[in-house]
Order: sequence, then C-alpha cells, then structure tokens
Amino acid sequence: MWTTLGIIAVIVLGAAVFFQLPYSKTRHEFERTVQAQMDRSSISQDRFTAEDIAALPAPVRRFFHYSGYLGQPKMSYMKAAFKKVDFILSPDKPAISIDYTQFNFVQEPVRLAFIDTAMYGIPFQGLDAYIHGSGSMKGVLAKGFTLFHQTGDEMDQAALVTFLAESLMIPSAALQPYIVWESIDDTHAKATITHDGCSASGVFAFDAVGKLLSFTTEDRALISTDGEYQQVPWLVRFDDYEQTNGIKQPTHLQAIWQFSDRDLIYFDSHHVDFEYDQPL
Repeated sequence: MWTTLGIIAVIVLGAAVFFQLPYSKTRHEFERTVQAQMDRSSISQDRFTAEDIAALPAPVRRFFHYSGYLGQPKMSYMKAAFKKVDFILSPDKPAISIDYTQFNFVQEPVRLAFIDTAMYGIPFQGLDAYIHGSGSMKGVLAKGFTLFHQTGDEMDQAALVTFLAESLMIPSAALQPYIVWESIDDTHAKATITHDGCSASGVFAFDAVGKLLSFTTEDRALISTDGEYQQVPWLVRFDDYEQTNGIKQPTHLQAIWQFSDRDLIYFDSHHVDFEYDQPL
C-alpha cells in the first residue's frame, strides 16, 4: 500500500520530469504565431536611401547616418534576443533573471515576445503580443497554469507604443505611413503611431551626432497582473553601442517606470542580439 511519503515522492518526481520536458504550450503558441507572420511578410529587395529619410526631422535623419543604415537592405522583421535580463514583474516584487525573445514586423505593426524564466525552481513563461490591433500580456506557471492574461483598450495602447519605442531598432518601421514624425528641436523628435483605431505618441531623444539616447511617453499604462492600471510616465534608454555588419546598435536597453518619487528600472538588459529577416 502506498504511504503518504511515497505518494509525495512520486508527485515530486513526476513534476520534476514534467518541468524538464522541452515541450511548452506557450512557447509553441509563440513560435507558431511568429512563423505565421513570417509567412505573411514580403522580404524587401530595397535599400535605405537619402530620399527615404529626406522628410524626417533632422535628428532622425542624423540617426540613420550615424547608425549606418543608408545603403543597407530594408528589413521586413526583426528578432531581438535578450539573455539574463534583470526583470521586475511588479513594483513590489524583487528582480528575477529572464531570457526575452521578441519579433517585430513591419508590414503592419506586430510585436511578439516570449519570456522564459523560473520562480522557486518552477518554470514561468510569458507571452506579450500586439497583433491584429490587440495587445495582450499572459503569464503561465509550470507550463500549464495561466496566472494572468491581460487584454483591453489600455493593453492595446501600451503594446502599440512599445512597438513605437522600438521602431528605430527596425527602421523600416519608422518609414511606414502608420508612424508620423514631428520636429521638436535639434535633438528631439515626436512620433505618433496609429493602427486599427488606436493611437499613441512619444518623444525620441538623440545626441548631437544622431545617437539614439531615449524614448519617453505618457501613453503606456502600468498594467498589473490583476488587471489594475495606472498612467505612469515610461522611459526607454538605449546605450553601449556596438557595430555589427556596418550598423551601430545599442546593446544595453533599460525600460523604466518614472513614478513621482522614484524611477524603477524594471527591464535591464546588458546585451541583445539583433537579427533581420532570418528564419525562426
């Protein structure tokens, strides 16, 4: 007859084996959705030209020159792979280390991101998305238990403005008609993205030679895992530029909530690899 201790041992062993299995429904959903978007994307044969950027604000034009994009192929989608990011899921929680893989698509604004980590030895995976005009944020524990799944108008705008913040990392997107640019001064430019009835704006800051320094917006709500939200200024910093294949790109990215009494760096990545138009 099974003893209580024996039953517990079997359960623990079974859970340990399950956690080690490579299959993940959340990862599969992410990869399947990414592949579907790749199949829909048309790979461009064009290259960035001076004529493409002639109507952009001066600091944005300098960004294209500084970064080395002129003469480079225009991209249809981007993969950004972050490893060992210091990440805070909620302002009252400590940071955890995550791997974060995302794809951004140009033809229409689409952003898909997969979070992979563990909490107390139990796998935790997340899926952030903006697709077909809808934003969502889902967290899954132990590969099968959905802890939260946030959607709604605030999530739509938050996800859309995140795509805007990253548009200069995939600058084909910055030239699309769904993004409109406005001059502010010699080192700042405002951008507004509009898609499927939703709109969001933010300000990009550059240095004198065109290096992108930051993006700020008030159009990204802080949405908690229980669905509560509050409007908090949001800042993204870009730093530690390195040159790869003739293009200068930031390798240190931070996302920051600017509360009235403090700045909370909740996404702190010290390295990222960018790839364009490459198979999944």
